[in-house]
Amino acid sequence: MGFKENKISDYIDKLNAEQKPKEHERPTHSPETDKLLDTVRLVRSLKEPALPEAGYPKRLARAVKRRLESEKDAKNKRRIWLTGMSGIAAALVLAIIINFLWPVGTAGTIHAMEEAFQQIKAYHGYIEIIETNEQGKSTTQGKLEVWADKEGHYYTRVLEGPQKDLVTVNNGQKKWQVRPDQNEIHLLPPFPDTHPFTFELGNEIQQITNALSIKALGEDRVAGRKASVVEVIPDGGRPYKVWIDKKTKLPLKKQSAMHNALQYTITYTQLDLVDNLPKELVTYKVPDGFREIDTHPEQLVSTMQEAEKALGFVPRLGQDIPDGYTQQGIAVLPDRQLLKVYYATDDNKTLAVFMQGKAKTQFKPVNTAILGKVENEIAEIQSPVYNDSGILSGGLPYAGMTDMAAIRWQQQGFEYAVISNTGTEELISFARQLTDKNISIDEQPPEKPQRKVEVDLEAEENQQKSVDAGQSPWKLDPVYVAQVFVSLQISPDGITGEYPVSMEDLTLTANDGKNAVVEVTGQQSPIKRVYLKRLIRQDSTGIWTVVGYDPLIKR
Repeated sequence: MGFKENKISDYIDKLNAEQKPKEHERPTHSPETDKLLDTVRLVRSLKEPALPEAGYPKRLARAVKRRLESEKDAKNKRRIWLTGMSGIAAALVLAIIINFLWPVGTAGTIHAMEEAFQQIKAYHGYIEIIETNEQGKSTTQGKLEVWADKEGHYYTRVLEGPQKDLVTVNNGQKKWQVRPDQNEIHLLPPFPDTHPFTFELGNEIQQITNALSIKALGEDRVAGRKASVVEVIPDGGRPYKVWIDKKTKLPLKKQSAMHNALQYTITYTQLDLVDNLPKELVTYKVPDGFREIDTHPEQLVSTMQEAEKALGFVPRLGQDIPDGYTQQGIAVLPDRQLLKVYYATDDNKTLAVFMQGKAKTQFKPVNTAILGKVENEIAEIQSPVYNDSGILSGGLPYAGMTDMAAIRWQQQGFEYAVISNTGTEELISFARQLTDKNISIDEQPPEKPQRKVEVDLEAEENQQKSVDAGQSPWKLDPVYVAQVFVSLQISPDGITGEYPVSMEDLTLTANDGKNAVVEVTGQQSPIKRVYLKRLIRQDSTGIWTVVGYDPLIKR
């Protein structure tokens, strides 16, 4: 940044801090610069006037109170009372204004980050990861060099830590890891990217944007830069802090909450904006003496006709590609008889994969899936993808990917899946256009249970916190929760050894993400149907609670 740019930047900082820049009194002796400063001042004048500092309303109210108590002149009592009430009213109005405007400020912070990220092309930085325990002892876990652009391409190199010298690259067409300690280069799937680097700016800004709220905490310095500190309260999970560069409006530092006696702080100790990634860093080349390892071999083909010849079946796709998308490639895995077709939006932000293969087993949705229909066939909808069952396990390791959603179904001897880094609604819309099929979520409310189960909401809230902390993850599985409930009805004194009702005796028959129904069979069960709800949080991180059941009436 040149001298003139620095002067203008400092001038803006002064105005934003409600301070009077010295240039108001003394010209810069540069007509061009003076004209720019006048323009900045004119734009700044459009902003709402700054409110008094924090605590002003309370101090004003106390001052008015002292004045009322000390004033003894009876003739002026009425006037003083009116003045005092006006002051208190003004204080209350100011307090209301402050509370009203505060969300606007935090929304402005988010908008500024989004705008700043849109303006950059790429960046180069160094990341430091610090682990701190409850006793306050900090240890450096790793240091990385990072090159990245907005299209999701990146190069990272571990400078310090257990994986020192490990290089990971994703250039959009290929992803690979160079492992010098093993003299190996491992080819990995470029999409979906199961292991992007930590504190990637675009992903970080997206997480903040999707948070329930953010709260300003003050100011600090990071790597010599002035930064605003905010607390981010995510939709599920624990609050954490982020330091945002006041000049670039980009995140520089992130600190997690203390969890299981550990806290992590990730910092860009250096961050520079660049035009592009160095070509030599993102060009695939096997180093001399290294062995290439490809654990997910895919054979690229040019047309659907080539795919048909390689696989022995006709790909079943609609005639048109969904609006806003282009086809990025066609791949086959002949040994698994699997077809994969890749798609992306024009800006490469949204990616999708269509998969088709011969059905090898009877279709059974995973326990945690939302249930829907593709035409008249049952469909499994996972958002995010927790289990890679069926065809999802045949191509890539999709399970556990929190930014991916998938639809899976079987039809006429084939199994299909559509995977994308979008939400459920966007995924369904894309899949409908791609396959020319009617796809829907079964949102019809289940019947009311014959017998209700009393629920202790406070206990359920504590259970949710326990699951958020990584304990009792089975509470996220409605079938598992139903199994425990039915088993305790059979053995109220506790379960020893195997559950009296097995998983094979349980079938998920309805799940819209908020309500679920599990059918129960088996000779020992006194219950034929269990009803569950997500009472505390209605998303994939929410626990399931039994709210009722239908008893089995034996004749």
